[in-house]
Amino acid sequence: MTLVSRIFGLLRDITLATIFGASGGTDAFLVAFKIPNFMRRLFGEGAFSQAFVPVFSEYREQRSREALRDLLDHVAGKLGGVLLLITALGSLAAPVLVYLFAPGFSDEPARFALTAELLRITFPYLFFIALVAFAGGILNSYGRFGVPAFTPVLLNLCLIAAALWFAPYFDEPLMALAWAVFAAGVLQLLFQFPSLLKLGLMPRPRISRNHEGVGKILKLMLPAVIGSSVAQINLLLDTIIASFLMVGSVTWLYYSDRLLEFPLGVLGIAVATVILPALSNQHARESSIEFNQTLNWASRLVMVISIPACVGLLMLAAPVLAALFQYGEFGARDVHLASLSLMAYILGLPGFILIKVFAPGYYARQDTKTPVRIAIIAMISNMVMNIAFVVPLVMLDYEAPHVGLALATSCSAYLNAFMLYRGLRKTETFVPDAGWSRLLLQIALAAAAMALLIWQLSPAHTAWTDWAASERLLRLSLIIVLSAGAYFATLWISGMRPAVLRRH
Repeated sequence: MTLVSRIFGLLRDITLATIFGASGGTDAFLVAFKIPNFMRRLFGEGAFSQAFVPVFSEYREQRSREALRDLLDHVAGKLGGVLLLITALGSLAAPVLVYLFAPGFSDEPARFALTAELLRITFPYLFFIALVAFAGGILNSYGRFGVPAFTPVLLNLCLIAAALWFAPYFDEPLMALAWAVFAAGVLQLLFQFPSLLKLGLMPRPRISRNHEGVGKILKLMLPAVIGSSVAQINLLLDTIIASFLMVGSVTWLYYSDRLLEFPLGVLGIAVATVILPALSNQHARESSIEFNQTLNWASRLVMVISIPACVGLLMLAAPVLAALFQYGEFGARDVHLASLSLMAYILGLPGFILIKVFAPGYYARQDTKTPVRIAIIAMISNMVMNIAFVVPLVMLDYEAPHVGLALATSCSAYLNAFMLYRGLRKTETFVPDAGWSRLLLQIALAAAAMALLIWQLSPAHTAWTDWAASERLLRLSLIIVLSAGAYFATLWISGMRPAVLRRH
């Protein structure tokens, strides 16, 4: 279902790129959409989920059904009240938020005003989508992964419909996208209700001052909010710096990041979603052996897939962007400049995915402080590298200084992943199984064989932008299928079997 969601996400981005291109108006919408998403990742699948799921699992394993329902009712009341307040304040303070997130827009009053107007419509999305994440946490804890994973498809369908059919009816076509975001929030929340009713766990919001479970979640949330905000602050800093660069920089970084998010979402986020409830239940049962086995299984799986995804997207950055987005208003120059930042982002893909695997090893044990400390170190490093990489590129008048932002993000991801791994090893929470050295060697050989085949099959870069759409898609699909076949065939020849990736 996550794969289906990501495919529809790509279709959405193709539609937006074709119709709106990389312009000042597109930059305005993406900033207006990014701000509620920034908050969503704090209150939704970020800090809230990391604090809620372990406590919910503990109640489920150790308390009565009535106590579990009481917890849900009080969490719904407290979360809903806080979200309503934040949504009201955010909508009123839209110009202030735009200035904080994209100060470079203040030099262009028309773009600044458009962004603020769009934000007033998109900001209530935070209220709905954070409640969606609350419902998703309940369903995931019961092994009902399908509905929460499919839910983002509704957002993508709303945006596609708005761009294709409703945009022409607005004086400012981008307003249709903002209203689509609002409508999608409502639909996504309603989509959760039948599954919650089927489980008999539909929350009935209640508020009391001293609920034990809510207090525990809030206590765990505080450091988790700081930890989640670190990643979002990094994205915020990227947007701030990009707003001062040439027009289109925000959009080029957006499409680069979206292609990075495809393998990261299909693999990293999906695996993290599955293992957090499993690890939380295993910790509640004090089953350290199963806990370690789950982390080993997840690590093996993501390494087998993330390494070839990294190599493939690195070598095919421009062809993929040309095949998916070079239509209508998104031209060859946009493909070239976006491909440079995509390559910088993709270098960090294994690091990004390993963070998604290692972090639940802390949250499941209700340790939210250690990941925060590590994330802060990574954030400070990212800030330093942003300046260290971007400023020289600007001074040298390089054509794509926004690449420095992507490269800094990738470097900080590896630092974050390494420190999370070191912490798990130090406490012996995660002890790598026998055979890791052999597995990594097999992956390296298979990735090398795949890279050699891609190099042999790939035409000149200029050919991709000159071909018709059907030719681009056909050639790209052929290269991907053959190179993936070469990768898995080499793994098989080297002795790796599917049993290695089976979850026990």
